[in-house]
Parts: sequence; structure tokens; C-alpha cells
Amino acid sequence: MQPQPQPPYDLHPADDDRPVTVDRREGPYGEVVLRRRGGGGPSGNAVFEIIANGCFLMDTSDGRSERLLIRAALGALPADRPSPALLIGGLGVGFSLVEAVAEPRWGRIAVVEREAAVIDWHREGPLAAVTAGALADPRAEIVHADLVAWLRTGPQAPQSYDALCLDIDNGPDWTVTEDNDGLYSPAGLAACAARLAPGGVLAVWSAQPSPAFEESLRNAGFTQVRTEEVTVARGVPDVVHLAVRGA
Repeated sequence: MQPQPQPPYDLHPADDDRPVTVDRREGPYGEVVLRRRGGGGPSGNAVFEIIANGCFLMDTSDGRSERLLIRAALGALPADRPSPALLIGGLGVGFSLVEAVAEPRWGRIAVVEREAAVIDWHREGPLAAVTAGALADPRAEIVHADLVAWLRTGPQAPQSYDALCLDIDNGPDWTVTEDNDGLYSPAGLAACAARLAPGGVLAVWSAQPSPAFEESLRNAGFTQVRTEEVTVARGVPDVVHLAVRGA
């Protein structure tokens, strides 16, 4: 596939809270859209949203659960483990990456993101306002790849990580892209375990609690399986599923 030309970003402020399409791309996994709400009022604060194949994924309005994804993984690691290596699955709006580089204890930090458009929005587009400082951190790198395939055959194999923090799609029970189901399957969890160092932590973000996924983690040989919740204004809480690879 030939690279698509870089479209101009529509950053004209809206006069109300109606969403404005900033950029729209068609790629190998379907359509991905960056939208903006607000930004035209007295505060000038805009919220950016990422939409994939017509389904809302995330926005810049909060980010508590994305930050918890990183903090909870670090908290589950032994305090004396030096410079633990971190893999973040999914760049999204960048909150997880920003949280990671703010913590000096982390060593190398890799972010695997399959959508070229999302990477562009952070490197040279509107989301650079969120992550420019984080991307400049010498510990951080972005890998443009599909995480499910990369876990099994990535160029860094057999390089391992002390923590895998995965924010892919909307979680194990609700995926926008069918191929993402493979990440939460027995084979996908086995690939995650293979990339983790002994005693390493797997942290998985989800838009809703999943007792079935907790059972899948146990069946895959993970221990210390638990779930942390983040209360949201409406509806069921966001959660982070945590599990530890055995020694």
C-alpha cells in the first residue's frame, strides 16, 4: 500500500461542543478518525477523540484508567527490580506513555502501535501537545506494528519485558477489530507470557470488568490475578486486569 498524503489538520475552533473531524484515514484495519470537541469557548480547552471504524475508543478528557494501567503494573513488580523494561500495547491518546516516562524507575519503554495515523498525530499533529515531552525521553521508542503479530514474531524477540501494559481496542469482551480477539485468546496470552520476564506483570485495560477474562488468565498459568476499577461518571467502571507470570 502506498503511503497516504498527509492531510491538513482542521484545527479551526468550534463555537460549541459539536465534534469536528480533524483528520480521517483509511488503512489496512479500516477507518480511523481524530475528532475534536470544544476549543472555541472562553477556556479554549479542546478534547480530542479517536474513533475506529465508527466506534469511539478514547479521548483526552480524563485518562485516569490509562495512567492506572502503568502505575498498577509498576506497583505489582518487586520494589528491588532495577530499571524494569516496559512494553505498552497501543499508543492511543498518549496518557499511558506520559505516565510511564514521568516515573524514573522505568528502564526502556516501548510502545507498539499499528495505526500509522495515530503515530502521526503524536509526532507532528494535534496530539503532540500531549506527548511531545514523553517522545523526547531517551528511554521511549514507538514501534509501528500490529501487537498481536509482533508479540509472536517481533524483531526484538526473544527480548523480554518486566511489564506488559495493554490498551488494545475496548478490552477482552468488546473489540472493534475482529483480529484483536487473538490477543485475549489462550494463544495470545501465551505469547504475552513468553515476552514477560519471570515474575513480570501483565496489565490489561478494559472498558468493563470481565470475570471470564480473569479465568482465562488463570488458565493461561498467570498468578495473583486481580482487577482494579476506575469509577466513571456514567455506566460500568473502566478496569485494569492484573496478573503475574510465574518464576
